[in-house]
Amino acid sequence: MDLYQTFKTRTPIIGVVHLLPLPTSPRWGGSLKAVIDRAEQEATALASGGVDGIIVENFFDAPFTKNQVDPAVVSAMTVVVQRIQNLVTLPIGLNVLRNDAKSAIAIASCVRAQFIRVNVLTGVMATDQGLIEGEAHQLLRYRRELGSDVKILADVLVKHARPLSSPNLTVAVQDTIERGLADAVILSGWATGSPPTQEDLELASGAAKGTPVFIGSGADDWENVATLLQAADGVIVSSSLKRHGRIEQPIDPIRVSQFVEAAHRTWNSKSPSKSTQQIKLHS
Repeated sequence: MDLYQTFKTRTPIIGVVHLLPLPTSPRWGGSLKAVIDRAEQEATALASGGVDGIIVENFFDAPFTKNQVDPAVVSAMTVVVQRIQNLVTLPIGLNVLRNDAKSAIAIASCVRAQFIRVNVLTGVMATDQGLIEGEAHQLLRYRRELGSDVKILADVLVKHARPLSSPNLTVAVQDTIERGLADAVILSGWATGSPPTQEDLELASGAAKGTPVFIGSGADDWENVATLLQAADGVIVSSSLKRHGRIEQPIDPIRVSQFVEAAHRTWNSKSPSKSTQQIKLHS
């Protein structure tokens, strides 16, 4: 995966839009307009704060189905992504939780989004949704059927889960890239907000052999950012960009700017100039 081709930088910062509960989820509030309004506000805050990409997740739909989501969720996420694309010119990705990669790549292909995140691409993970099996064979064939070039960012030993077997990290990274054909890999801690260790990031980067490695969680303060990013190619960040750093709060554009500035100080020696033209007005 050529990060510069996708994100216009070789060290992308991807902010996350956590959608309010969607239709059929336990906490669905009955108003898709409220979901869209919140998503538009957060996407604009992320873009104005200087991130290089945005990933849209049905985060507040918990408890999640482990595989295929309801068609209403697919429909709602498609509408939301299109509305965000009307506001920002950043690359957009999708993560359909818990592990509906097929729906994610279908949405992305139809709306011309650039990438998806897949929690379990290969192997078997024990999760709070039960056992989730990677289905790389189906996903990669489906992408080919769609004639799509949507990139696949795949978690390795994803958070909130344990591997059914006990592969070491190096083997897991290599399998995800070489056997699962991931375009990039994501390394997280054990839970939302917990960081991977510096040692694990260095191991993953070595095993990836040039395939991009993203930090998937835990880049949550300006002190650990500098350390973690030295061993990674990019970062996906969510809770630390929200008001008071609380996951249920909306995105705070000031916190976004502070995070981006801290990351750029770390990457300054190898990061190309970023484009400042990231937001467009409604026509």
